[in-house]
Amino acid sequence: MTAREGSLEAPTRHPIDWQNPEFYNEEACFDELERIFDICHGCRRCVSLCGSFPTLFDLLDAGESGEIDGVDKKDYWKVVDQCYLCDVCYLTKCPYVPPHPWNLDFPHTMLRAKAIQFKHGSPTKFRDTTLSNTAANGKLASIPVVAQTVNALSKVKAARAIGEKVMGVHKDAWVPEFTTKVFEKNAKVSAGFPVKNGDRSKGKVAIYTTCYVNWNEPGIGHDLVKVLQHNEIPYVVVEKQACCGMPKLELGDLDSVASLAKENLPRLAALAREGYSIMTPIPSCTLMFKQEIPLMFPNDPDAQAVKAAMVDPFEYFQLRRKDGLLKTDFKEELGNVSYHISCHLRVQNVGQKTRETLEMIPGTAVNTVERCSGHAGTWGVKKEFHEMAMKIGRPVFRQMAEHPKANGGQGGDPDVIASDCQLAGHHIEQGMAGKADGKVEHPLSLLARAYGL
Repeated sequence: MTAREGSLEAPTRHPIDWQNPEFYNEEACFDELERIFDICHGCRRCVSLCGSFPTLFDLLDAGESGEIDGVDKKDYWKVVDQCYLCDVCYLTKCPYVPPHPWNLDFPHTMLRAKAIQFKHGSPTKFRDTTLSNTAANGKLASIPVVAQTVNALSKVKAARAIGEKVMGVHKDAWVPEFTTKVFEKNAKVSAGFPVKNGDRSKGKVAIYTTCYVNWNEPGIGHDLVKVLQHNEIPYVVVEKQACCGMPKLELGDLDSVASLAKENLPRLAALAREGYSIMTPIPSCTLMFKQEIPLMFPNDPDAQAVKAAMVDPFEYFQLRRKDGLLKTDFKEELGNVSYHISCHLRVQNVGQKTRETLEMIPGTAVNTVERCSGHAGTWGVKKEFHEMAMKIGRPVFRQMAEHPKANGGQGGDPDVIASDCQLAGHHIEQGMAGKADGKVEHPLSLLARAYGL
């Protein structure tokens, strides 16, 4: 009896068996890659998502047989290198994910291959490891003289050209500036508001800052605090937090992910058990604690407690709205907003809560773009992938630039460019070639502005 075509059940995820020595068996991994690639060959509906699928299908079509047996297994690595673990294929496109009997998990099989690759080492391992040390880089670059120097050199073409040769960071890729006024040290202490629990939402919040907000754009964190204060929601900032581990996960460095989880989970779990909702301003970090870390540690009660408490900020605000506890006293219109839904928010399966919140604001028209921008964390700045990152983002750049409500409904440039992933926002700004310069604002900053804060 043949397996049915596709599946109507909701996708389910199996734990990541990364502590099993067999996980690092390259031959067994390649057998699974071959099985999955053969299924993908007969489907091809993911061809537009990222570079992995066109790369795979080109290899298949160029082979003598036109089938998977005509592809040299050494070329499998070309497919693996194009995957940046966005998870969109699994949760939005693939009809053969569990509970379908074919049990196809493309991203976590890519993760397994990346973990094997990282164990063996690669020519770019030093560069990749350095870029993924986001907290360490932030702490170093937050030293005043260092920050000024790094930020200045990032704008000098000659310095960027040297950086491309030495570190493998593409000379044209947008890179974030560093701040000396890190969020953790400058966050405003919460006022003593009473805790008001709703039927759907908890009445107090713990903010997991994220490396990016802490070391690069602390204003996003301050705007989140303003919104919480305005809505009389007491909060704390998580103390002594480490990186969520997403940059390490994307690299396949699972031992480092585990080490970071060991630092974070006890503190976060204690807050979860004290009745806090835990939120992060960047979707990738939320996803790590909602999905990847619980799948790596399925039997760890701390990991599961944090998973249950972790919430996207706008998911939380919409729950507060349904509880009748979110203020809607907006004072400023936002105009025409082109809003991009990042991949790591899409795959959380919470719906378009940011869009719903922004659409509550009078005088605000939201043009929603639901497609990968191509940035993908550190992947999009690497010299061997940056041009592909820009190519993947072209449809997004085009759609973000054409707001249907602009020019009296004739269409045109938006007033604001926004993405829950601020890295994606700046990548889109770069791809729009001058049409969005200075227009990028994080949705949390837009919400604070709409409140007049």
